[in-house]
Amino acid sequence: MEYKTNIAHKIITGDAKMQFIKKFKPYIVAVLIVEAIGAISSWLTKSGVQRYIETVTKPPLTPPSFIFPIVWGVLFALMGISIARIWLKPESNQRRQSIVIFALQLAVNVIWTLVFFNLQAFGLAFLIILLLIALIAIMIGSFWKLDKLAAKLQIPYLIWVLFAAYLNISVWILN
Repeated sequence: MEYKTNIAHKIITGDAKMQFIKKFKPYIVAVLIVEAIGAISSWLTKSGVQRYIETVTKPPLTPPSFIFPIVWGVLFALMGISIARIWLKPESNQRRQSIVIFALQLAVNVIWTLVFFNLQAFGLAFLIILLLIALIAIMIGSFWKLDKLAAKLQIPYLIWVLFAAYLNISVWILN
């Protein structure tokens, strides 16, 4: 009897694991993809970031360098969770539009990073970050129509990019 109970427990546990994997797979995949894009962006700007740290006059309120990868890691994870929630919604024009806006803002995020750190074209980078802020706001509005939690998870991202815009314009003025 105990043997049969153990087998039943293993089968139930196996099914529970499969249900867990099935339920969370889109989230895991989305977070990994978004984090990978962030990691590639970071890798592409490694030398530019080092040059920035060593040569650029920074404004007041600039956090220590180690803070940035931590914050971005969390924000990219939140982006992954949000886009997974949107992806799981029924097919619709609003869903497609939200996914396109998400992809566009993510691409602009990477472009800003390259322009700011590698090119150190701080004026152009400021224009790009203004576009990024607009796209994030549009994305939040688009997500809101489908999934309020997905939209709310992007508010820290918007706040951080607004702070980054302050840093960007300050660096442009100081340098």
